[in-house]
Amino acid sequence: MGSYNGLVKADESVKAARAQVESQYQRRADLIPNLVSTVKGYASHEENIFLEVTNARAKAGQTTVTLDDAQSIASYQQAQGEVSSALTRLLAIAENYPDLKANQNFLELQVQLEGTENRIATERMRYNNITKDFNIMIRRFPSNIIANMFGFSGKELFQADQ
Repeated sequence: MGSYNGLVKADESVKAARAQVESQYQRRADLIPNLVSTVKGYASHEENIFLEVTNARAKAGQTTVTLDDAQSIASYQQAQGEVSSALTRLLAIAENYPDLKANQNFLELQVQLEGTENRIATERMRYNNITKDFNIMIRRFPSNIIANMFGFSGKELFQADQ
């Protein structure tokens, strides 16, 4: 009974950590429209990058994650990577506009975005640590017997972008 309850607790910890990662990605997605509209006011002729950022954000928002499915996690990570790449290009364009770089709204959004990126990295690391502990737990004897009996399976870790 103790092994089973420990597995349930660890499984729920993995789910909660994953939710925190998704929450930070959502925070980033919520900041994007404000950032795009601020930059758009200064660089209206850069329409292509605005579409890239908007499309990447939409794609990331439509990607569903299943913790037991490596493919869904890979798809989710790829979609989030596309958002990061598009944001990097958007911020690079912003460097060409001195007035924009001095705009208080833009500076605040940039600081919030940088903070969110740090939170994402922290939550991904926390998720990986909790997931590692869970994966060890379901492989160790005797909890591996209970894990197999009740269908607990390993969870996928976040991998670094190549």
